[in-house]
Amino acid sequence: MASKRKAKLKKILSYTAFVGPALLFFLIIQIAPFFMGVYYSFTSWNGVSAAVEWVGFDNYIKIFTDDQNFYNSFLFTTKFMFAAVIISNVTGFGLALILNTALKTRNILRTVFFIPNVIGGLLLGFIWQFIFVKGFASIGDLTGLPFFQQPWLGTEDTAFWGIVIVFAWQISGYMMVIYIAALQGVDNSLLEAAKIDGASYLKVLTRIIIPLILPAFTICFFLTISMAFKIFDLNISLTGGGPFNSTESVAINIYQEAFTNNRYGLGTAKSILFFIVVVIFTTCQVMFTKKKEVEA
Repeated sequence: MASKRKAKLKKILSYTAFVGPALLFFLIIQIAPFFMGVYYSFTSWNGVSAAVEWVGFDNYIKIFTDDQNFYNSFLFTTKFMFAAVIISNVTGFGLALILNTALKTRNILRTVFFIPNVIGGLLLGFIWQFIFVKGFASIGDLTGLPFFQQPWLGTEDTAFWGIVIVFAWQISGYMMVIYIAALQGVDNSLLEAAKIDGASYLKVLTRIIIPLILPAFTICFFLTISMAFKIFDLNISLTGGGPFNSTESVAINIYQEAFTNNRYGLGTAKSILFFIVVVIFTTCQVMFTKKKEVEA
């Protein structure tokens, strides 16, 4: 009996030794700041002074009744999310289909397409800012093509699509890797049997391949939705929210509210609302795609 207790205690201690530090850091870095943020969202704290005044739901009421900038930034972020998610996943899946074939250079190409994902968003934004402003202008002068002569970061519409292009360029390689891993798990005998039966490539793709790799779509949609909603560094380095705040994401709006305007309580209230919205969107997406997996 005593030996069993010692073995059980030893097992608990070994689990604690491995899991304990990670759990402790998670509580300190993630959970504790989150609940502190919830508390500060009900205050008028400026983020600097020691005085913290409780204001209840005043911050939330102000957001819903008297904050047009936050509303505009939320509309921009939502519109950006839908465009970026569709383009990133279509591009990533297309690259995965191409590079899953027997190409001699497929390993090199996989590396090339994945490299943008490891470049920091700030650096990437400044690089593409130079490309849009200087590179495209030079190509436009040489070729006379209207596509390159547009003020890509100078108008609301072109700046929006400029951010979408750079985001998709950065993240598509990451999605490609996930889709390739899923495609390699598809049983080739099923594909060969379908081809023998006379099925076209489109039917094989839509009736066999896509239904079998729906879990990969669930993961990729979840990642791209959350990344697109939380876009900050790429946005601030590429356009800074301009022109005239037309491309200001919610993350930039929260940052400016808390750290530029020194209204930490109001900024935290916005972040809590933003967190709820992202949770709702991602949860609905996962539930929907999971249901499709079961149906397939």
